[in-house]
Amino acid sequence: MRQPSIEEITGIELANLISITETEMRALLRPEQIEEHSYTGTTLSPPLGPFYGMLLYHLGWADAAFQPAAFPGGKRLRPAMLLMACQAVGGDPQRAAPAAAAIELVHNFSLIHDDIEDGDKMRHGRPTLWTLVGISQAVNAGDALFVLARLALHNLAQQGYDTSTIQHCFELFDRACLSLTQGQYQDISFEQRWDVSLTECLQMIYGKTAALLEAALQIGALLGGATPTQQGYFRELGRNLGLAFQIRDDILGIWGEETRTGKSAGNDIARKKKSLPVVYALQELQATSPENWQMLNSLYQQPDLSPSDISAVREILENSGAYAYAQRLATTHHQQALEALQRATGDTLASRSLHSLANFLLRRDY
Repeated sequence: MRQPSIEEITGIELANLISITETEMRALLRPEQIEEHSYTGTTLSPPLGPFYGMLLYHLGWADAAFQPAAFPGGKRLRPAMLLMACQAVGGDPQRAAPAAAAIELVHNFSLIHDDIEDGDKMRHGRPTLWTLVGISQAVNAGDALFVLARLALHNLAQQGYDTSTIQHCFELFDRACLSLTQGQYQDISFEQRWDVSLTECLQMIYGKTAALLEAALQIGALLGGATPTQQGYFRELGRNLGLAFQIRDDILGIWGEETRTGKSAGNDIARKKKSLPVVYALQELQATSPENWQMLNSLYQQPDLSPSDISAVREILENSGAYAYAQRLATTHHQQALEALQRATGDTLASRSLHSLANFLLRRDY
């Protein structure tokens, strides 16, 4: 069954914004750009071809033989929202293209590393990069995307932005990158812990998901000419939207329909992830139902979970009120996001795209 596109659901024309981002990203990987940094200075030597081929493969622009191709490479929502923020305050999204490319490239850097650290073997329906080229080469490819992201930001100078504005963008970008690594540290450490608090879990969600969206929206507003007050509201919008987005993801990872999500039912349970609903249940059950708390602990400590085990975990989570709690919290952050958007721009035509997209992200079922 074909999934409807975001454009079909929201009525938002994302294609142009995505095209702006993709064009800027491809420019960073064009042959002339690569040749400038090669040993010969004139042509890309064979040993370097596969290096850039790995980057193109992960981004969906090459096949497993590193030949040009077109595969799904993600929704590109983060850069699109950066450009929307720029447009919403009266800026030209084309001028902000280098920042949009930077946000998407650093997001993909984190995905390559996450796939390795989580042991994930598939992404967007294809083998993850590390399964294709090995861990060492994939780590290096991820590092290259990180550097390319920073090089992209330097290109803001070519769009006429002053040094102070560019420096501010770098600061916001680098702080978000640090938050990404902090969130990943917490996520990995949770695998060995049973005393994870809700505060720690939300802090992890902020680092892994919300921080980059927060930076994207503030950078977009900054490049569009927003006042410092407006920038603060866009930052608040990104933070709350990121939290709502990830909490919704956690809900779908446990209760999502396989035909809609494209993942096995109860995928996060099978992987024994300590997502927000699980952390809530562990905390709630410890105080109200020690027997169910112990059962949940025992199931999560098994090497593998059978379909009946997954069903048992889901039932425990539902009975603990975890689903209702997660849904309420996602709704709260979604509402706070919309309130921040209203304070930033009012009810303008330029802000309605962000409003529609925010509603989609909360209500999506895939």
